[in-house]
Amino acid sequence: MKTLFTAEAISKGGRSGYIQAPDWLMNIPLGNPLEPGIEKRGPNPELLFAGAYSACYHGAMINAAKKLGTPVVDSTVRALVSLIEDDQGGYQLAVELHAQLPGIERAQGQHIMDAAHQTCPYSKALRGDTAVTLVVD
Repeated sequence: MKTLFTAEAISKGGRSGYIQAPDWLMNIPLGNPLEPGIEKRGPNPELLFAGAYSACYHGAMINAAKKLGTPVVDSTVRALVSLIEDDQGGYQLAVELHAQLPGIERAQGQHIMDAAHQTCPYSKALRGDTAVTLVVD
């Protein structure tokens, strides 16, 4: 294996603080839906993760479709990331990935989504601990 690149971000103040990159490409105050007055200040970690996961998975889906001989055009991926409190007072995530694949039959679309789920690094990182549901819209 070879490292293609490394991203770096720094968090200050936890869920109600901010995140930034050392090169200042990112400097984001965070919102916290669980804290009144802070909820609308900026995106929360789950929203940022939903955006990152949808983009990464979408790239994997486009690659999977090409490899399967069914290139997709004008596709979209929508990610829903839920924060869930477990019975022990800890937290976990649940994810739904919804793909719109114009001109692709539902069964083939599901096949493409399943193939992408095998190669997407975000999907691999979540495997075993996080429920990820794949839906063809």
